[in-house]
Amino acid sequence: MEHAHHHELPSLNRLAASATTHCLTGCAIGEVLGFVIGTALGWGNLATIVLAIALAYVFGYALTLRSVLGAGVALGSALGIAFAADTLSITVMEIVDNLVVLAIPGAMDAGLGDWLFWGSLALALAIAWVAAFPVNRWLIERGRGHAVAHAYH
Repeated sequence: MEHAHHHELPSLNRLAASATTHCLTGCAIGEVLGFVIGTALGWGNLATIVLAIALAYVFGYALTLRSVLGAGVALGSALGIAFAADTLSITVMEIVDNLVVLAIPGAMDAGLGDWLFWGSLALALAIAWVAAFPVNRWLIERGRGHAVAHAYH
């Protein structure tokens, strides 16, 4: 005899918060790594930001890929799912977070040992989460974004 299992679906806001936090995790890893590498190597602002953005996309997609591949999905399909799930969210986060860092006086010139470097990056990522949350909520509500990947988590 089978038992019926009642699983309450998480609220739309909870799913959006989870998706946004998931996205922020990948973005933050890439963003911080990019800013640390660019700053440590003495690169200019543009090169550092380009590296940080590229790594944010790489790590953002990689986190989703890990889950989807772990569920047994073929690489080609998994890439499509990751791109569908994360592209808009990562893009919003990257635009917002880099604009915030650029807007903070001295943040781009701060060294790795400077509180301004770490503080501006933390603030920028927090503001990026706030900006990406409604985007993720809107996407999930329409069966897009992380709703596409949710079946594989």
